[in-house]
Amino acid sequence: MSSRTPVRLLTLAVGVTSTAALVVALTTAPPAEPGPVAVASGPARSVIFINGDGMGEAHRAAGRLHLVGPEGQLQMDQLPHSGSLTTDPDDPGSAITDSAAGASAWATGQKTYNGAVSVDVEGNPLPTIGQQAKAAGKATGLVTSAQVTDATPAAFFASTTDRALQDEIARQYLEVSRPDVVLGGGEDWWFPEGRPGAYPGGSGEEGSRSEQGDLVAMAQESGYTYVSTAEQLAAASGPKLLGLFANQEQFEHEPEGKGDAYSPVVDLATMTRKALDTLDAAPNGFFLLVEEEGVDEFAHANNGEKMLLAMRHLDAAVAVARAYVAENPDTLLVVTGDHETGGLTVEDGNDSDDESGDGTSAEDGPFASAGTGLPFVLDWTTGGHTGGAVPVTADGPGAERFSGQHPNTHVHEVLSTALGL
Repeated sequence: MSSRTPVRLLTLAVGVTSTAALVVALTTAPPAEPGPVAVASGPARSVIFINGDGMGEAHRAAGRLHLVGPEGQLQMDQLPHSGSLTTDPDDPGSAITDSAAGASAWATGQKTYNGAVSVDVEGNPLPTIGQQAKAAGKATGLVTSAQVTDATPAAFFASTTDRALQDEIARQYLEVSRPDVVLGGGEDWWFPEGRPGAYPGGSGEEGSRSEQGDLVAMAQESGYTYVSTAEQLAAASGPKLLGLFANQEQFEHEPEGKGDAYSPVVDLATMTRKALDTLDAAPNGFFLLVEEEGVDEFAHANNGEKMLLAMRHLDAAVAVARAYVAENPDTLLVVTGDHETGGLTVEDGNDSDDESGDGTSAEDGPFASAGTGLPFVLDWTTGGHTGGAVPVTADGPGAERFSGQHPNTHVHEVLSTALGL
């Protein structure tokens, strides 16, 4: 990173043996004394947009209780401006969005059908913020704990009628949108036949595979430095970086206690720091998408322990972004979720009378509140998405525009204005 923008050191307590022991230890520059919130004027030089996939208000509440306690604040909740976003798609078959339609609304400003990646309801490609930022001379990047070609990052940098076409999405990254930094999982989609088993726990998920050759080799020929280990990532330099650290997602979302695991080769905060390190050198600023997919996937499985672990990784990445913004106040930082997953509520852990309709306990836990030890439980009502509005918090130029409730397409309006697109 240039001397203009030193990011403060973050120390994460990652050696935990149980959910009750999860903590976030963050050392950053001392916060400024409380005072009037300053509204930055003019366009932003850069934008950092962070998606906690599937994260609703209850996920943030549970994360706050467990990670910092009732009197604490998550990093994402310390941003000075807040509001909420509605999430419904334009889908004749469902009033509830999926990640593809939700992210497409952010990236294009138009609602579309579930499964669509930045195409309209007729299947026509739409301009995306990632492509527009690049055309305006800004550097671009994406960081995710999912496949780099999964629905959310794809919506900002590609257009397809079906989110499952992940090899096509990878091709569009290289030939159309050309993001400068691509970090996450999903290596299988970058090879002609895939490489199942290349990583411990790799899923070898079947599906469409590229028939146009080795996309990693194509990326290297286009000037990308390719890395697949933490050591290689740390040593990598140059303006274009491709890092693929798992066959598919960087976690295993098997049933709780039956193979579920979240121990990424490179965690989200580390990838975010490296992306900012790389993009900071861009003379005209940048657009960076950061996504924590584990919140959604573990909420689908009603797995509270791993969902809270994913929240810890997400908030650590937000801390990295906040440290960057502290040194670069011309950066807009936004944290939100694309939809709510699990129909989650947070309940008193001393009350175990809640039961589901079939007579079995619907509660997950108990989990301990940090600093008090007081128990709380998570009550899941579904394994799918819900239609609840999601919270959004923001800091930097244009952040005040998120105050109040807005449709998810409002994100596109604010980000586009901030970037001067």
